[in-house]
Amino acid sequence: MEDRIIKTEYSEVMQKNFIDYAMSVIVARALPDVRDGLKPVQRRTLYDMSELGLRYDRPYRKSARIVGDTMGKYHPHGDSSIYDCLVVMAQDFKKMLPLVDGHGNFGNIEGDGAAAMRYTEARLSRITQEHFLADLDKDVVDFIPNFDETEREPSVLPVKIPHFLINGSEGIAVGMATSTPPHNLAEVIDAEVALMKNSDLSVSQLMRYVQGPDFPTGGIVMNADDLEQIYETGSGKVRLRGKVETETEKNGHIRLVITEIPYTMIGAGIGKLLEDIAALAENKLTNDIIDISNQSSKEGVRIVVELKKDTDVENFTNLLYKKTKLEDSFGVNMLAIADGRPEVLSLKQILQASIDFQFATATRKYTTLLAKEREKKEVQEGLIKACNVIDLVIEILRGSRDRAMAKNCLVNGVTEGIRFKTRESAAMATQLLFTERQADAILEMRLYKLIGLELEALLKEHEETVANIYRYEDLLTDRNSLSLAIQQELLEIKKAYGQKRRTVIDNVAEAVYVAKPVEEIEVGFVMDRFGYAKTIDASSIEKNREALEADFRFFFPCKNTGKIVLFTDTGQLYTFRAQDLPAGKLRDKGIPVDNVSNFDSARERIVLAASQSDLNLFRLMFVTKLANCKVVDGGEFDVSKRTVAATKLMDGDEVIDVTVLRDQQTMILQTENGFFLRFPVSDVPEKKKGAVGVRGMKLGREDTVRAVHYLTEGEEKMIEEGGIGIPLSSLKIANRDGKGSRVIKG
Repeated sequence: MEDRIIKTEYSEVMQKNFIDYAMSVIVARALPDVRDGLKPVQRRTLYDMSELGLRYDRPYRKSARIVGDTMGKYHPHGDSSIYDCLVVMAQDFKKMLPLVDGHGNFGNIEGDGAAAMRYTEARLSRITQEHFLADLDKDVVDFIPNFDETEREPSVLPVKIPHFLINGSEGIAVGMATSTPPHNLAEVIDAEVALMKNSDLSVSQLMRYVQGPDFPTGGIVMNADDLEQIYETGSGKVRLRGKVETETEKNGHIRLVITEIPYTMIGAGIGKLLEDIAALAENKLTNDIIDISNQSSKEGVRIVVELKKDTDVENFTNLLYKKTKLEDSFGVNMLAIADGRPEVLSLKQILQASIDFQFATATRKYTTLLAKEREKKEVQEGLIKACNVIDLVIEILRGSRDRAMAKNCLVNGVTEGIRFKTRESAAMATQLLFTERQADAILEMRLYKLIGLELEALLKEHEETVANIYRYEDLLTDRNSLSLAIQQELLEIKKAYGQKRRTVIDNVAEAVYVAKPVEEIEVGFVMDRFGYAKTIDASSIEKNREALEADFRFFFPCKNTGKIVLFTDTGQLYTFRAQDLPAGKLRDKGIPVDNVSNFDSARERIVLAASQSDLNLFRLMFVTKLANCKVVDGGEFDVSKRTVAATKLMDGDEVIDVTVLRDQQTMILQTENGFFLRFPVSDVPEKKKGAVGVRGMKLGREDTVRAVHYLTEGEEKMIEEGGIGIPLSSLKIANRDGKGSRVIKG
């Protein structure tokens, strides 16, 4: 058989495959269904637990068993995703309504993970058992084949509450993400009931019931006025703030106690908060902190910051709001699968989708129950009728050769082959005409059913069945009756599981922190050859000048309130505050300047460090490896940005020297090949920092500038090169852009 080669456009194949993959992730993995508020992995895990019989009133089962069974039957995407899902559904600090009752270490709010699945156990919570899975046997939802078509699973769970809103949801799909905050169960049910009574309610009117998000961690929603717009559009930002209380100790010290945190801090956020608060003291943004301790436990969050007696508590609290995650924002994007496609939904659309789903499942439920009650009624009427003519029935049974003959007589009145005692009995037998179902029930009836009390019970049961049929028919034919039944069930759920609101909804002004003025003093900046810097007492510079010249690369006086600038060989200028550096003694190590600036010691080298305020008084000379020179006014480097370009460089060039010009008269360029060129500083024109500069010296092939020397008028200076002393002051003064003279021969 010859091979067939099918030619196709590669881009078309990629496009089709990517779209298929994206839709698979969106619909079947990452996004919840608005009807039950569950992602596929959550739905499958809960259904599998139901199939395993893990009811809320039965013993726990190992999580590993649940995960393995779910993966083998319904969700073949790895055990970690299933176990992570199981853990989250059991965490009451993440879910307003935990769907799983976990036993063992299921992690905590501080970010400690759950124990391995072989150690933990789980079972369904009561609300999940009673209101998420209870009616699956009543044909309320469609069942679909699993991944290998060996099992069947529900396409959606018959959840009786707007779970998508109550527990919220977070998930990242391809090109889209859902981020729905949790809400208060009682408020959401009240809103749904109100919408069922009046479908014309607006989002604004529904918000009389749903005040806003209700997070398990409590806290404060600061932008209440923005919520209506968020619930109208389905997206926006909710600003969150933790709750802070103040306590005063006997010694007069003040304790700032954080009792509630923003929902966004769940996980490693508490540890990060402690680090950020400590950093406020390390970076000298505040001197009020005495101690920080995390006293959180199972009872709740308690982070204690001990402050000095004279602390302005309000100002310090505002500092925490401004500089830490104690104030944060939660991005809302209420995206869910609705009618088979992803859609961003408003509050009303979500509630209406839940209502429509409730009516659909309730209709299917009562249709199934009505059919069962009608079957029961048929059987009951047959048994009652049989009891009234029990002697004739017994005569038919005794006179028949087999079951088929007896059943044929009961159903169709056929008496051939049956031995009757009298002709009257045979004639009466032809008139019975039971249904097939009634006949089977009569043939299977036990004799004790003929006892008087049993007959009374049968009659009473028949009355109840007739009443049920009447009720179910009323529910299925009258939408108002069905609506009242759904409302009553919702209110019962609210009564059983409703909780008080934890999150406060308010309009809170943005925190305003007023930094304490720093007393301006003179200090000394010192940086060693390894890039470690610090500030020292200003008087130490003159006292230890020889030691500084021997061991430190840069040192100069500056103000503690001023800024330090670093010029690098890559032509960049980095700025940082002097107070960001630790204050110490001369022999203290200091910290790398990388820690307080954007400078990267791994890829660039510092050629000049200076006080930014000093540069305003002078001009700077730039010299590059390719002998480009320029003078720049120091005021151009008085910038607010932490990183700017100090000069423009040609390809392959780098800055080798930046010098502050004071009273220098001449400059000498020294090259790698031993050439020296001395010319007046005034020959170099002044340019902007964004300019390249002019050529200071004609370089030989593959030669580059190695060093730059400056001389004042009448100054004698000697340098040593290759063991030879070179008097720079004896070099002849030439013009800029010359070749220079070769003093050292290679």
